[in-house]
Amino acid sequence: MTRPRPSSSSSAAPDSDTGLPGLRGRGFALLIAATAIGLCGFAAVLPLVPLWASRGGAGEFGAGTTTAVFMLTTVLTQLGMPWLLDRGAYRWSFPVGSLVLGLPTPLFAATADLGPLILVSAVRGIGFGMVTVAGTALAARLVPRAQVGRATGLYGLAVGLPQVVILPGGVAVALAVGFGPVFWVTGATGVIAAVLASGIWSADGGRNRPALRSIPTTGASTSHSDAPRGLRLWAALASPLLMMLLVAISASSIVTFLAIPLEQAAWLVSAALAVYALCVVVGRWTAGALYDQYGRTVLLMPAMVSGALGMGLVTAAMWTGTGSEQPGPVPAALILGGAALFGLGFGSVQNDTVTIMLDRAGTSGQGRASAVWNIGYDAGTGAGAMGLGLLIQLLGYGPAFAVTAVALLALVPLTLRTGVQRPPGTVHR
Repeated sequence: MTRPRPSSSSSAAPDSDTGLPGLRGRGFALLIAATAIGLCGFAAVLPLVPLWASRGGAGEFGAGTTTAVFMLTTVLTQLGMPWLLDRGAYRWSFPVGSLVLGLPTPLFAATADLGPLILVSAVRGIGFGMVTVAGTALAARLVPRAQVGRATGLYGLAVGLPQVVILPGGVAVALAVGFGPVFWVTGATGVIAAVLASGIWSADGGRNRPALRSIPTTGASTSHSDAPRGLRLWAALASPLLMMLLVAISASSIVTFLAIPLEQAAWLVSAALAVYALCVVVGRWTAGALYDQYGRTVLLMPAMVSGALGMGLVTAAMWTGTGSEQPGPVPAALILGGAALFGLGFGSVQNDTVTIMLDRAGTSGQGRASAVWNIGYDAGTGAGAMGLGLLIQLLGYGPAFAVTAVALLALVPLTLRTGVQRPPGTVHR
């Protein structure tokens, strides 16, 4: 069900009317560059830490706990981010978060014991929570309304495109030359990202500064008086939050656990993670471009179906039992095809749900909408890492993966009632 809302006088204003440089501005380019570089550290380390913990003697549940704790502190930080952003943290939260995410990473190389790995993961989660909420909100605040779909899509590219190389590349390099070098190199990316993000304040002659303050900068949504608050806001965000939560839980099964049973088939793990990451990027950009072109979300239902089907194919491959041997051509094809279909669906759901949340929350609620969306993403990842780790130990890989496929399929009807349509005059042609 679409949910059109009244337009404001500035909703269709061009860049010159809003004063924002928009997609072509140096400030937005710095945000994209800082995101792409800073989150390389996240992408490389996410599948490595569970594998490193597993080599240190932790079982699947213990390995998954490293990701779960990382996501727990991420979510706890995200809960407080709307309060900080409303008080001017748009300017400094991204650079500081990048430092907190990156600087502790080399400490992973010191030991494979589970306790220290969990502690370092917890600290890094604080930085990740700051970066994700601030970055998502800034992607919408730095552009006028008619560019929000493409802005969130480009932000999704910045998050996802490096993962096409980094997500599988980190595993491949670590297995080839050692885990230590990967931890050190990815730790440095946080420092570089902090420097880049700090430049947004002075870029474009200072025209981005209102976006870095707690001041509405565009007609991107409803006015302060019309924006939902409290229970009304949670009701407006509930259905896209549920979808984001569930697809993130499913994604955790691929990112966190695929490398463990397939460690002896490093080529397949690298290929599957690369295909997955590439398809996430394609799905997210496509959803954003279509939102700007047609002024409404159009891919939610096919995206959820694609995700369920992709997870079903991976389930079929895992059910056969991979063990430590090299998988045959059929299981390998199922894993690659499933990773591709799930990635396409996951990327599309990401972009459609974030645009729905930003629209429904109103301009004054962009920080809250960003926090809720990121909480759905990261809480789902953490819950998936811990919950699926437990299911895998109890039931095996096949049944555990099957649970996620069935849950995704069950949410398909909800997509028919979730969506957004912008007022006339804000559609990009």
